[in-house]
Amino acid sequence: MIGVDTNVVVRILSEDDSAQVRAAVARFLSARTADDPAYISAVVLTEAVWVLRSKMGYSRHSISSALAVLLDSGELRFEHADRLRALLEKPMPAKVELTDYLIAWCAESAGCSRTVTFDRRAAKSVPGMELLA
Repeated sequence: MIGVDTNVVVRILSEDDSAQVRAAVARFLSARTADDPAYISAVVLTEAVWVLRSKMGYSRHSISSALAVLLDSGELRFEHADRLRALLEKPMPAKVELTDYLIAWCAESAGCSRTVTFDRRAAKSVPGMELLA
């Protein structure tokens, strides 16, 4: 398995760079198989979502749709894939970001009983998040 950095995921999802970069990404992905997949960690996914939303102006819906397609690829493995797939199958509450879920899932995986936040919407909507007051 080969880990993938944020900039590669952004290129996969946005196809916004030069033909040379697109060709390199295409070559890399075409060499991946179910036995030798590319791995996308929660940190990379969180950062990629932030770049796509904040810097490139992608909507939550377009990002979610693109991620759902990538999740079905046998050549890619995602940290928290099952939870991510289930989350993307239903509409997320308004103003709650996918990244809030990833943060809570990572903390839970590390053995945390909860994740504290000042984000009221996340505290209400994301299991495992609690408002720090």
